[in-house]
Amino acid sequence: GTLLNVSVSDHGRSDSLMLSWDEPEGGAKGYFLALSPLGSGMLLQNGSAGPNTTSFWFHGLTPGMRYEIEVIATLACMDTTSQIITAQTSPSPVRNLTLSSGGSSTSLRAAWAHGHGQRDGYHLALWHSHSQTLLRNVSLLPSASTFLFDGLLAGSEYALKVSTLAGSRQASTSIHQWTAPSIPTQLRLSPGSSTSLVASWAGAAGAAWLHLELRDLLTQKVSTTLSARRGLSSYTFQHLHPGTQYWLGLSATAGPYTAVGPNATAWTYPLSPDNVTLSSAEEQNSLQARWSVPGGQRDFYLVTLQEGEDSAPTRNISVGGDNDHVTFHGLSPGQQYSVQVVVVAGPYRASAQSRAAWTEPQAPSGVSLSSQGSPHSLLASWEQATGEGYLLVLSLAEHPVRNSSLPRGVTSFTYGGLHPGTLYTFEVSTVAGPYTSSARRISNWTYPLAPEELTLSNGGHSTSLQASWRAVSSGSTGYTGTLWETKSQEQVRNVTVGSDWTNVTLENLVPGRQYTLEMAAMAGPYRSPVRSATDWTYPLAPAGVTLTNTRRPMGLSAFWDKAAGDVDQFHLQLYSKSHAAQRNTSVGPNTHNFTFLGLSPGTQYFLKVTVLAGPYRSSSHFATEWTYPLSLANVSVQPGRKPQELHVSWVESGGGRDHLVQLSVAESLSIIRNVSVPRGVTQLDLEGLVPGSRYRVEIISQAGPHRISSQTAIGYTVPLPPRSLSASPVSMAWALAVHWEAAPGQRDGYLLSVLEEGSSAQPRSLEAGKDSTNVTVPQLEPGTCYLVRIWAVAGPYRSLPENITSCTVPAAPTNLSLVNPGSSSELYTSWNKPPGRRDHYHVTLYSLSTQSRIQVQTLSPDALNVTWTHLEAGSKFAVQVTAVKGSHEASSINVTQWTYPLAPVNLTLSSPSASALVVSWAVVGQGAEGFVVDAHDTVSSTPVGHTLLGGDARSHILRKLSPGTCYRVAVRATAGPFHASTPNLTHCTRECDALLA
Repeated sequence: GTLLNVSVSDHGRSDSLMLSWDEPEGGAKGYFLALSPLGSGMLLQNGSAGPNTTSFWFHGLTPGMRYEIEVIATLACMDTTSQIITAQTSPSPVRNLTLSSGGSSTSLRAAWAHGHGQRDGYHLALWHSHSQTLLRNVSLLPSASTFLFDGLLAGSEYALKVSTLAGSRQASTSIHQWTAPSIPTQLRLSPGSSTSLVASWAGAAGAAWLHLELRDLLTQKVSTTLSARRGLSSYTFQHLHPGTQYWLGLSATAGPYTAVGPNATAWTYPLSPDNVTLSSAEEQNSLQARWSVPGGQRDFYLVTLQEGEDSAPTRNISVGGDNDHVTFHGLSPGQQYSVQVVVVAGPYRASAQSRAAWTEPQAPSGVSLSSQGSPHSLLASWEQATGEGYLLVLSLAEHPVRNSSLPRGVTSFTYGGLHPGTLYTFEVSTVAGPYTSSARRISNWTYPLAPEELTLSNGGHSTSLQASWRAVSSGSTGYTGTLWETKSQEQVRNVTVGSDWTNVTLENLVPGRQYTLEMAAMAGPYRSPVRSATDWTYPLAPAGVTLTNTRRPMGLSAFWDKAAGDVDQFHLQLYSKSHAAQRNTSVGPNTHNFTFLGLSPGTQYFLKVTVLAGPYRSSSHFATEWTYPLSLANVSVQPGRKPQELHVSWVESGGGRDHLVQLSVAESLSIIRNVSVPRGVTQLDLEGLVPGSRYRVEIISQAGPHRISSQTAIGYTVPLPPRSLSASPVSMAWALAVHWEAAPGQRDGYLLSVLEEGSSAQPRSLEAGKDSTNVTVPQLEPGTCYLVRIWAVAGPYRSLPENITSCTVPAAPTNLSLVNPGSSSELYTSWNKPPGRRDHYHVTLYSLSTQSRIQVQTLSPDALNVTWTHLEAGSKFAVQVTAVKGSHEASSINVTQWTYPLAPVNLTLSSPSASALVVSWAVVGQGAEGFVVDAHDTVSSTPVGHTLLGGDARSHILRKLSPGTCYRVAVRATAGPFHASTPNLTHCTRECDALLA
C-alpha cells in the first residue's frame, strides 16, 4: 500500500499529541484516527479528518503515557491504507522541589512531589554554581522522591536540576541552595607593631564570606569590622592604639547561613617612655627617676635600678601606668646608678634607659702613711670607698707640695723624691661624679739616709777592729750600730754615738775570727737602712774542699768552704799519677772556686788547697775527680750485608775505659739493644733487625763515674722488594694499573719506573706511599708495551727491583667512512690512523639487508683503507674497524652505506580500461629497497603520477587517467640515496566509446 509517513509531536504539551502525515498519491477522501493505551487494546479516543488534512490533535491525555495510534486513509474505489505508530506524551515536571542542607556543611538533601501522570524515572544533575562544574549525575527510579548529596564543599552554592524522564522526553525543574559554612580554626591574633595586629586562621575555604570584628577591650568599642571573600587567611589591622588589648571575633556566612567562629585577644606593642632621667633627691643617698608618659595604653611601669658600670639590677618597683616618676631611698653612698623604665602591656614590654647618676660619697677609712724604710718616699694607703676615684694632697709644714687624682680601685699611692728624715701630712677625699667627700688626714716621717763608706779593719791587731764612715749630709740625729760574730751570728755588742762621730774602735775581740758591723742613722722614730762592714782577725784553714767535673771534657772545678779569719789568698795544687806535669795557682781571699782547663780527657786528678793569712798557712785534705772522656767522632751507620743488618763504625778521640753502643728505633726512642765494646774497637755489626727500618745509634764513652755520648747517628736497613707484582691496562684510559703486595718489614715508600719497550728515552718515575699496594700510571701511549720496575725505599736506600711488562689498550680508529664509488657491487672503506701502536686491524663488513656478517679482513697496522667487491646490488651494509694489540681490542663506531640498485627490466604497459594503465616490470638479483613509478602526459609533459612502492612490488595501476591519451612511464629502483631507472615507455589508454561497445 501507499505509505503515509505518520509522525507525532507534542509541541511542549504533556497532555496532548499532534499527528502529521503525508497525503497519499492521488489524494484521499478522508481519514479515521484511533488512540488506545499501548498494549491494552482498548479504544480511548478516535477522530476523523477530511480530505486535504494532514494533521490531527489528541487532547486530555495522561502525561508520560505510551499510546498506540492508527491512521486509516480512505482512497478512491473504497480502497484504504493505514499505518499504526506508538507515541508517548511528555512527562510532567516534579512539584514542590526543595534542596536543603539541614545545617550540614558537606551535604544537601533534595525532595519533591511527583508530577501528574506517568514517568520512566528521574535524572538529577548537581552543579557547583561558582565554577559551573557538574559534580553529580544521578538516575533514580520513578518512585523516588528524595536524594542526599554528600561530600560537598562547605559554604558553597549548588544548583540542582531534576528531570522527569518518559521515553525520550523529559521535563525539568531547577533549584539553588547553599551548604552550611564551616567555621575557620586556629585563629591567631598577634602584634605586628605598636599600632597593628596580624590576624590569621586556617580552614577559610569553607565559607563564602568571613566577617571580622575587632573591639578595644578597654573601651568596649568596635574598632574595625571587615568582610572578606572566601580564601582569605590573614589580615593586618592598622592604626590601632599602642599597648592596648583587643578582642577579635570571627564568623562565617554562606548564603542564608551564618556560623559564629572562634575569637582571640592580643595586645599591641606598647611604646617606650621618653626622656628617662635619674637625678639626686632631697633626702641623702636617694635618687629620683623621671620620664615622659608615652602615647597609647599600658598596664604598669616596671622601674629597675641598676648599680655600677655593669648595670647590675639592684631594685625593682612597679608603678601605675599614669605615673611619671619614682624615688629610690637608702642607696649606697658614692655609687653609680642608672635606671631602666619598662612599659608593660599584657605580655609585651618596651624599655628606655637613663644616663648614669651618682650618690654623694663618703671619705675613705683606714688611712695610713708609711715610709717603708725609704728616705725619699712615703706610701699612702686607705681602705676602698665607694666612688669614682680619689683626690690626694701631700703637705709639708701645712703647705701643699703634691696634688693627685686616682681612679676607683686604687687604694695606695707612693710619693717619691721627698726629703730624708722629714715630717709630711697626707689628705685623701673620695670623688663620685660631681661630688667630693670630706678629707681624711694623717702625718708621718721619711726615713733618714744610711751612713756611707763604712769600713772595718783589724789594723794589724788580733783582738780589736776599727770602724769608720763618712757623715750623713742631712736628716740624721745620731748613729747606732751592732757588732756580730759572722759565723755564729751571735750579737757581740751595741754601739750608739752622736751625729758628729765618724769612727769607733771595738776592743777585746777573739783573734782569727770574722766579725760584721751593722750601722744605721737615726731620724725621729725611724732608723735608716743598715750598712755593714766585715773583717777578720787571723784566719783558719779552709774546709770542705771538693773537685768537680765541669762537664767540659778537659776541665775540673775546685770548690771550698768560706774560711773563718783574715785570709790573704788560697794556693791550689793539682796533679795526676799518670802525668808528670803539675798545676799550681793562687787565687784571692774572696775566691772559693777555681776551674782548671786544658786537662787530659778521661784522667783521674788530685787537689790540695792551702790557706795563706799573714805568716800563717793551713792546707786542706786531698780531693780527687776524673775528667770527662771525649765523645766519639765520625759515628757512621751503614746497611749491613743483609737487609736485617747494620754496620756501625767510629773514630776514638782519646781517654776513657770502654764504650757502650746503644741502638733504638728512631720513631719511638726506646733502646732495643746495648752492646759493650772495649777501648780500641772501632766497628760493630748489628744483626736481626727489621728490613727498611730507621734506627738511631748512640755510643757512650766511660771514664770513672762519668759517661758521655757521641752525636746520634741515623741509619736504615735496606728494605725488602715488593712481592706479587702485576700490571694490567685500564680500559679506554691508556693507562696501566700496577698492583703488588708489601714485603715483611718497613719502608718509607715505593719508587716506580715505567719505560716504553724498545725506547731509548729516560724512563718515567712515580712515587707511592709506604702503605700503598697499587698505583695507576696515566698518559701512556695507546697499544704500547712498557717495562714496569718497582723498588721499596727506606731513607736513601732501595730494595732490589721487581720487573714486569704489560701493554696498554690500543686506540680505536676514527673518522671511519664507507663510500659508494658509483658501483652496484663495490664499497670503499677508509679511516684515520689512531695514535699509538697496534699489531693489526680487523675490518668486518655486515649486510644489514640479510642481517649477517659477510666478510672479515685482517690488515697491517699501517693500513688506512680497504675496497669491498662482489657485493649485492641495492643492499645496505655496515662496516667496523677494530685495532688489535695482543689480547686487547678497540673498535670504531659502525658506519653504513648502500650499493647502487640495478634498474628494473622487462617494463610493460597495458590499458585495462579507458582511465587506467597497468605497469609491470621484473628485477635482477635481490632487487632494491623500493620503486618509484613516474607517469607524464606525452603531449603536455604534465606529471600525472608519482608513486613510491616497496621493494616487493612488481606492478602498479595508474588510475583516473584520461581516455584515449598517451602517457610516458618510467620505473626507478631505489636503494638509500641511490636509484636506477628504466627507459621511458609510452602507451595510450582506450577510447571511451570503445569501452562502451
